[in-house]
Amino acid sequence: MFINKLRLQNFKRFTDLTIDLSIAQPAPKLVLMIGANGSGKSCVFDAFEWVSSYSKDRNSSGDPAYYSKVAQDASEVSVEFNDGYVAKRSANNQGSAVDKTAFYGRSALRQVPRLTRTGPQTSIEIEHDRDRPRLYIELDQRFENDLDVVTGKILKEVFNGGRFDSDELKTRYINPINQALERVFGAKPPTSLVLHRLVPPLEGKPADIRFRKGEADVHYNLLSSGEKEIVNILFNLFNRNNLYRDTIYFIDELDAHLNTSLQYALLKEITEHWIPDNCQLWTASHSLGFIQYAREAAHAALLDFDQFDFDLPQTIIPQPKESLEVYEIAVPKETLLRVFQGKQLILCENKNDEYYNLLNLPDKLFIGVQDKRQVYLNVKQNPAYYGLMDRDYLTDGEIARLRQHFPNLRVLGYYAFENYLYHPDNLQEAVPDFDAETYRAEIGRQKNEQRDYILTGLEGARRGYSVLNDENIKRDENATQAIVQALRSDDLESFYPYFDMKTRFNRQLLSKLKLPPKRLVQTNWFRTAITNALQ
Repeated sequence: MFINKLRLQNFKRFTDLTIDLSIAQPAPKLVLMIGANGSGKSCVFDAFEWVSSYSKDRNSSGDPAYYSKVAQDASEVSVEFNDGYVAKRSANNQGSAVDKTAFYGRSALRQVPRLTRTGPQTSIEIEHDRDRPRLYIELDQRFENDLDVVTGKILKEVFNGGRFDSDELKTRYINPINQALERVFGAKPPTSLVLHRLVPPLEGKPADIRFRKGEADVHYNLLSSGEKEIVNILFNLFNRNNLYRDTIYFIDELDAHLNTSLQYALLKEITEHWIPDNCQLWTASHSLGFIQYAREAAHAALLDFDQFDFDLPQTIIPQPKESLEVYEIAVPKETLLRVFQGKQLILCENKNDEYYNLLNLPDKLFIGVQDKRQVYLNVKQNPAYYGLMDRDYLTDGEIARLRQHFPNLRVLGYYAFENYLYHPDNLQEAVPDFDAETYRAEIGRQKNEQRDYILTGLEGARRGYSVLNDENIKRDENATQAIVQALRSDDLESFYPYFDMKTRFNRQLLSKLKLPPKRLVQTNWFRTAITNALQ
């Protein structure tokens, strides 16, 4: 189940808001709402609860002062799903119902600082979602309920009169949590977190939930706020996502108490491992880690609530991911430039910023973006940024015109970053006894073997370059002929600028050298080559 459109009329913050996801293809599994505090993101979650409660418990329409923007006017929420069905609810409690499992939400107020329950609850009806918050300003107190349900299931299997397999119980109830914790926190101490004890509240004592952190044995009560947040979320999804298989999940401030790396890892974990395939996750955040994951994930949409006047009818559609402007809610551009005042902020393709920054070039900081198009668009839109992108099949004339019209944009002299890593001269410096001549001959042999195949895709590849579609940049009419001539040459420096060492070259010959990229970027040759490319 996915939402196609959402409309909120006279509802809390909004006079008439439409969120239109119909243009997102494929339908996003993750919808990330970003915006300043008070911009209205959490109001969307109240709308989901209001619509779904009509089916779950037929409660009254609630306090008009809470839901209605203008008290004397009726509020209405409508949700159009990807199958064409439209669910509605209005202030007079009329509406078209959805399935009871169509929505599942959690409020931002779900922190449980310490375990206090001293006996198991016997009336928890999680299958009816009875313990949910009715308003998204209320406490979400599900965590100890989830513990009760999980430990109750374990006890039932242990004391059901038959034999039980402790390893099987661990596989079913402990391992899924620990596998998730490892993906989020990593496997290495001191940051790793491993659940190893799960005892229910018995004999008037709270539950005894313990974790290993390195050599330490840590009770749940002594975990950090961020660790408790992640444990809380994982137990809840472990316990309940089997009940919600065709559902819109919505979780407010999922990033609470987390640093940037944990933000990214947690959102990735939940989206890719805990939200069923036929479901959609909505969450709201200001966090850098969440924005980064949403920009990278093909199945994610970004909705920016900033700079809208919600006293007027408004429509919000997904933001283009190639723009770095979406980061401004987490780190305003002015702040970023002030923090790195005096440095060139250089956008580069893929994850290559990790390696470029190892060069420690004076006054330069590299920032990785997804591809060539994102480097070009961000440099074009914002003169504060510099860019360094792969050459691919750009000619010398095209590169010169790009430099003329976009002075902050640089293009590598060779096809890709990997052409520098695996250049014979670079390998020769890294491994003094390396047989560079045999290696040069092997590059030439593989180039000749693949040349005809490369040429068949040449024009198609060039048509996909956004930089060549810019009205200021004139394509070289003889580009194909010049590149073909270069690739027919046996001189390395003639054909190497157009030969893809990233995907075309079989590096088996180099495998025995066991040279990681981090080693290859630390040579004088590599440093000089990249410095020259940035001139």
